[in-house]
Amino acid sequence: MRKRVLLIILVSFVFACGPKKGIVTKKEKTDTKTEEVEVKDAPEDTSTKMPTKTVEKPPRKRTSVDTYIDTYADIAMAEMRTSKIPASITLAQGILESGSGNGRLAKEANNHFGIKCHGWKGAKIYHDDDRSQECFRKYKAASTSYKDHSEFLTGRKRYASLFKLKLNDYKGWARGLRAAGYATDRKYPQKLISLIERYELYKYDKQVLGSVTKRKNKNKTTESLSHTVIKGDTLYSLSRKYGLTVEAIKQKNSLTSNDLTVGQVLIIKSE
Repeated sequence: MRKRVLLIILVSFVFACGPKKGIVTKKEKTDTKTEEVEVKDAPEDTSTKMPTKTVEKPPRKRTSVDTYIDTYADIAMAEMRTSKIPASITLAQGILESGSGNGRLAKEANNHFGIKCHGWKGAKIYHDDDRSQECFRKYKAASTSYKDHSEFLTGRKRYASLFKLKLNDYKGWARGLRAAGYATDRKYPQKLISLIERYELYKYDKQVLGSVTKRKNKNKTTESLSHTVIKGDTLYSLSRKYGLTVEAIKQKNSLTSNDLTVGQVLIIKSE
């Protein structure tokens, strides 16, 4: 009986400890497809693109040539009005012949154009040029050198053909000076033209020519001439320059005194 009971208990224990079926979570199978997508380059966003910065050319550095022009441009224009020699030519010659005012003749003799004595009765200086120790004119002031340069060209027949050229024809003047024997350097015309164009010296010709106007009537062509006052001008000096009396200039311009201001425009000839 006892063995029977033990057998029943043993069998019950075996069944109780048998394998249990666990809970299985079944995953839902899903089909996954790989879709190839063509990626195109996005258009360039021009709204956020930085504008291209314009690189400005730095201004040309000033040289001794610029200083020379500032100093003598008014004198060259004054000579153009009286002697009919382009201011651009006068300035270019002065720059070239005097080394922008730094040459020995310019510093010690105020000779800006390399004009030799040629019967000169004034002060002299001797300087090596085409030959050793040649005689050159010596002036008290640079302005006198400019005036003598004008008289040198206007007073010699070999330069007469130059005055048939237009006053704005600086190229013709440059070539004509060389042809007339002013300089022996074959490149002299090109040097003058290069200076005139590089430093825009032709603008001084335009400034002078702009003050002379012509008008036509039925019978004849008349010319009106005006003068822009520069430093050092007086009514007396202008009367000498234009062959008028002081009173005549005052009357033409309704002046009540002899005082002038730089930049003032005076009527010299009205018809």
